[in-house]
Amino acid sequence: MKEKILSTKKNGMPMMLLWGLLYIISIAVVIIAGICDKDALVGAGTIWLCIGWFPFKGLIVLKPQEALVLTLFGKYHGTIKGDGFYWVNPFCTAVNPAASTHLRQSDDVGNGIVTSVQGVKTNTAVPSKKISLKIMTLNNNRQKINDCLGNPVEIGIAVTWKVKDTAKAVFDVDNYKEYLSLQCDTALRNIVRLYPYDIAPNVDTTGDGIADEGSLRGSSEIVAQRIRDEIQQKVENAGLEILEARITYLAYAPEIAAVMLQRQQASAIIDARKMIVDGAVGMVEMALERLNENNVVELDEERKAAMVSNLLVVLCGNHDAQPVVNSGSLY
Repeated sequence: MKEKILSTKKNGMPMMLLWGLLYIISIAVVIIAGICDKDALVGAGTIWLCIGWFPFKGLIVLKPQEALVLTLFGKYHGTIKGDGFYWVNPFCTAVNPAASTHLRQSDDVGNGIVTSVQGVKTNTAVPSKKISLKIMTLNNNRQKINDCLGNPVEIGIAVTWKVKDTAKAVFDVDNYKEYLSLQCDTALRNIVRLYPYDIAPNVDTTGDGIADEGSLRGSSEIVAQRIRDEIQQKVENAGLEILEARITYLAYAPEIAAVMLQRQQASAIIDARKMIVDGAVGMVEMALERLNENNVVELDEERKAAMVSNLLVVLCGNHDAQPVVNSGSLY
C-alpha cells in the first residue's frame, strides 16, 4: 500500500459558511412557504432541514504534526497532512487501528482515561482517529536475556520513532504500535545474545570469525546502533522510522548478581596485588643496586635474601610494618 496525499485545500471555513447559509435559507423557505401555503416548498425545505446536517460531518480540524487516513466505501481514499481546517467527502471514514493503544512515555494523539496493561496503555475514552507524526518514545519493559556466555542479564531500551508512511502503518499491519513493541523485544533479544556482559576472551561479536573485545557494558553505543538497525529492518514494512535506540538499564539478573559481584571483586583484588608485587620487586631491585653502587654495605647472598624477604613483607603487607631495631652487630 502506497501513501497518497490528498491535495485538499483548507476549505473548511468556506464550506461551513456555505452549508450553514443553505441551512438558514431552508428554514426561511419553510417559514415563508408555510405562510404562503406552498406545500411543495415546505416539503423541500423540510427534507433539507432533515439531511442538511450531514455535510457538516466532512469538516475536519488537524493540528500540526497530525494526519488522517481516509477510506471511501472501504477503499483507500487518501491521507490528509498539515494543520488546518478541511472539508472532505462526508462519506469518507477515518481509519486508525492503533487509536486506542498508547505506548509507554509516548506522546500519542487523543485524550481520555488511560489504563495500563503489561506496559501498553489503552485509552478507555472515545479514541481519536488522527495519526501523530511527532517523534515519540517507546520505553519497553526490562527483559531478562541470556548473553553469549549464558549469563542472564536484565536490559531495557528506549526507542525514539515516528510514522513515515501512514498508509503502510494503517493497512499493512494490524496495529502498528503493538507491532513496533513486539519487534523491539525480538530485536533486543537477537542482538544481546551475541555479546557478553563484560569483556570475555575468545568471543566473536561481529561475526567475522575473529575474537574481539565487544561487550554489552563496554560497547553500549555499538550495541544500541545494532539494535536500532535491527528494529528498522523489521518495521520498514509498517511505514515506521526508527530514529534512535538507547540502552536505559543494564545489570546482571538478581539470581547471579551477588556471585558476579564477588567475581569482580576477586578480579580487582588480584589485579591490585599484582601491581603491588610488581612495584615491590622494582623497589627491592633499586635498593640493592643503590647500596651496591654507593658501597654502603657489603651483603653476602644469605643476607641479601633476608633483606629481600624483609622488604617484600613490608611493601606487600596489608598492615603497617612494625620495625625491629638491631642495636648489635649485623653478623
